[in-house]
Amino acid sequence: MATVVGLMRGEFWLWTAVVWSPPSFVPYVQPEPYGTVTIVTLLVAAAIKALFLWLILRAPRPGPLSGRERALRRLLYLAVAYSLILWWPFAVLPDEVAAVVQLIMWGAIDVLLLLVIRWRSRVLRAAAGVMFAIQILVMVEDLLDELDIWEFGWNDVAWWIYIAVCAAATVLTVVGQWRDGRWSRGTLIAGWLSLISFAFDFPIITFFEPPTSAWLASMVVSHVLGLLGVVWNAATAREMPVAAGHPVAASSRRRWGWGHRVALAAVVVLPMVVVIQPEQNARHTFGGGSPDCYSRPSFGDLKPEEREPVFLCLARNRDFGQPPMFPDSLPDQAVLAYGRALCRAKDRTEKEALLRQAGSARAAWGVDDWDLVYVCPEIVAKSQPHLLRSSEQMKADERDHIAEKNARCRDPWPRTKGVVQATANYFLFVDGDPGYVVTDAADHGVMDEDVMGELYKKGNETGLGVTPGTVLVGHVADVSDVCITVKAFRKAPPPRTAGWYSVHEVPITSRSGTLKVPEMDGGEVGAGAPMPNLAIRGKGRYRLRVYVRVTKSEEEEHLVVVFPGRSRKQLALKS
Repeated sequence: MATVVGLMRGEFWLWTAVVWSPPSFVPYVQPEPYGTVTIVTLLVAAAIKALFLWLILRAPRPGPLSGRERALRRLLYLAVAYSLILWWPFAVLPDEVAAVVQLIMWGAIDVLLLLVIRWRSRVLRAAAGVMFAIQILVMVEDLLDELDIWEFGWNDVAWWIYIAVCAAATVLTVVGQWRDGRWSRGTLIAGWLSLISFAFDFPIITFFEPPTSAWLASMVVSHVLGLLGVVWNAATAREMPVAAGHPVAASSRRRWGWGHRVALAAVVVLPMVVVIQPEQNARHTFGGGSPDCYSRPSFGDLKPEEREPVFLCLARNRDFGQPPMFPDSLPDQAVLAYGRALCRAKDRTEKEALLRQAGSARAAWGVDDWDLVYVCPEIVAKSQPHLLRSSEQMKADERDHIAEKNARCRDPWPRTKGVVQATANYFLFVDGDPGYVVTDAADHGVMDEDVMGELYKKGNETGLGVTPGTVLVGHVADVSDVCITVKAFRKAPPPRTAGWYSVHEVPITSRSGTLKVPEMDGGEVGAGAPMPNLAIRGKGRYRLRVYVRVTKSEEEEHLVVVFPGRSRKQLALKS
């Protein structure tokens, strides 16, 4: 009925009715109509699937069941329901959940098949046990891969070996069912036919590239052939009770001895033993990449369990093409052990020796305490306690530091009030910052090549780099910060050059109506307090006068005076 409705509604609904899922991938493969081959294949598949559903939904054979047989029947029916329906809700859950369900369900089914089927041959049962164990191993590997713990890294050879193992497991199980005698010929035929899906899916689809219209048809055929295994599982569960005329197996309670328990434990535990590798192997089990360590979180912001993962992340950091601190061949626990040894090292030479021993590609770089604090805070705290602070503590300390620096700066013209004015410490870039700028907003406050070139132009002894909208003011002493006072006046104030090392006056133009000294604003460079707009008359031409001196305490002071003026001359009032 669903197929007829789908045929009447259109290709989308026909595909959904037959395949039982929307054709989400089909428009990307074939945006055009499906074609006659695909339509015919869908109709034939609908008829075959109706037959399969009738076989799957047949009532179970009545009869007594042992505890293991009852458990196997229920699990097989659960596997059938998962293949037909339950996969859909599981598709919206994390992949890890589906991997766990598959491992538990099929692991238990494989173990119970070994115990329930009367194999009548130890060699046959042992061979089936090996095949089942390999299948369980692969499911464990899939789960570990989904959890980002370990990945096998499949290649074509390994994949084909696994397919051969699955086919062999099917063959051995069907042979075991035949030797048991309780399953009908139809069930055995369904088991043998389920091998066709391996023969179709992998050799044909892998080695041949049919045209697009035939590709869609092959997808439908593959889907139908995959149901042969579902029919076989349902028939195996349905015929679980012993048929009339066959001897009843001994009670599971009487046969469940220590030997069976050891065998069951071996089947369940041994695959895990094989998969879980020794600790000394290069496995990154600690999850070093879990925190956002590349932004280097403050030690005080981390929970105790987050600190070592941050060190692992930093130790494997490859930013800007640099080699990591430790090679990837070392497992996480070994990296942590080397980190603690580095904390106990007496000097840089001993640290370099430890890094070379670990195989580090950057042993000569050494390692800093701000990296080691995450593994040995108790040692780092003795020499650098500030590294243990939280980000809030660091911000508070930074605010206190800025306030202290600003407090030491004084207004050199306290009795001459400007229309706007401010006094603050200007923090320079430590490694060779030439100075600071007074700049128009249209110039974005940057030290471009033009203004830098003017500052270092041959014969320029003013210490200023002048361009129309920006003036770069250089410092004369080897300092990392400068006390700066800015004042804006409506007209030119008296020169008052006494007590100053140099006084220069230059033109500056404001195209936007805003002239300012850049502020720190959360950075490391700039004025430590809000700076006023010195263009008090808006857009236009101004004069900028810069006073510079170095105090007896080797601190540098600057006074920047701005007032309206149309002159384009550069004046040296004192030099």
